[in-house]
Order: sequence, then C-alpha cells, then structure tokens
Amino acid sequence: MKSLPNIMPSYKITKSHNDPFEVKCEEMMGWFIIPKLNESCHWAMYDYPSKKRAESYELKVQGKVMVHGIEGVEVLSKETLSDGTNGSDSIFVAQLTENYNRFLAESHYIGDTKYYYTFLDEDEFLPNWGMGENNCGNELNIRQKGNIIFNDDNIISPKVNLIIDVVGRYNVDINGKSYDTILVLDIESHGKEKKVMTETYLDRNGRTVLWRRFNHDDWKLSHFKQKWTEKLPNNERVKINNETYVHWYDCITDYIL
Repeated sequence: MKSLPNIMPSYKITKSHNDPFEVKCEEMMGWFIIPKLNESCHWAMYDYPSKKRAESYELKVQGKVMVHGIEGVEVLSKETLSDGTNGSDSIFVAQLTENYNRFLAESHYIGDTKYYYTFLDEDEFLPNWGMGENNCGNELNIRQKGNIIFNDDNIISPKVNLIIDVVGRYNVDINGKSYDTILVLDIESHGKEKKVMTETYLDRNGRTVLWRRFNHDDWKLSHFKQKWTEKLPNNERVKINNETYVHWYDCITDYIL
C-alpha cells in the first residue's frame, strides 16, 4: 500500500470543451475497490477547510465466498483514525457481473459481538448497502444520459433521488499529474444517505481520480445542531434544484500516487 499524505494535495479542475467519453467503471461506489481476486486499495478522507486527513482505509480482496447461493468476493476493510490509531475493521462481500456490481453481505463488531447482514435482511442491510432497483447494483458502463442539467449556478434534476449521471468532461490536475476525466454526479441515490450529493471524477481507466462530497444545508440538522452554511461558512456551495449544498470533504486513493 502506498502512503497517503496527511494534507490533501492541491488540485485544479478545468472544464473541457470536448464531449464526455464513455467508460467502464468496476469500482464499488464509495469504497473505490474493484471486487476481483488480488485487488486492493488505500484511500482517505480529507476534511475542509483544514484539508487534514481524517479516516483512511486499507481494503483487500481476501477470496471467493458464496452468499445464499450467489458467488462474490470477500473484502476486508481496515480503518485508521485521524490520530493514527486503529479504528474498526469490517468485512463486506461484493459481486461483479458483466454489467453491474453490488454488495451481498456485510459484517462488523458492536462491542465484542460480530454481526452479519445479507441482502435478504432488507431492513438491516438494504438502507445502508442496497444499490439500484431491487438491489440490482450499479451500472458499470458509465455514459451521459441527460438526466441532469448542470451549469455554474444551479444543478437541475427532474427528481432529486435515484439520479446518477455524467455532466461533463474535466481536466483534473492533482499531485503533479493531469487527468482527462468525466464528472459523475450522484444526487441522493444511495441507501439512507438522503440530502447528499457527490462528485466523482473518473479517468479513461474507469478509476476515481477525485471524489468530493456535499451536504444539503439541513442534512442531519437534529444531530449537528447547525446548518452546514453555518458550520462550514467558507466552504464551496452549489445549488441543486435551487437548494443549497455545502462541500464537506474530499477522498483520494493510492491510484493517483
């Protein structure tokens, strides 16, 4: 595993006048690993505006498993906290097919007890790990469908949830390298994480160069006791259907190192 920096590298995103390209992306959404034998990855989250590394994760495919008669691979995820101490380890099972990938099972510890959940445990599993209609998974072949209208002032989508689409082509300069990428917007499509938008910049290899998260201004207001424009007043903001979302953190992987 390559060591990720303690401070988020500076980057520059420049819109390209060229049309978006199509690409096959086999990475698991939000986890960045390809669910195949011998695959591994190391990624980290960086809070803004400090740009300091928060949690980081080392993931490795451990082998093939069967879940309710469906074959997948088992992935071990090891968490490291911002102070360098070990966080929690977890295991999930993912399936890669010709057209989709999806989660089949997940396990983690609560205290000294290990809990297992599978795609048949609808209430316990699907809100956190379900992907697509009837948990069909995420499409691997990424192309622009025209479901999102994107401009500098406001992002328009016909419905807020279940929207993932390519909205343009961008050059991303980061860590001394330049990448030709497409920008994939995900507006509140995954599990129970409503009022969240993410930006994924994918290169022609279908790998994530940069991943950015935005929260709706009142996301989990009852928990944080502040709107995000108040909590992070100097962070970048975007409008989605005329509602404000605030940039929270970025993720990079060892792919760009």
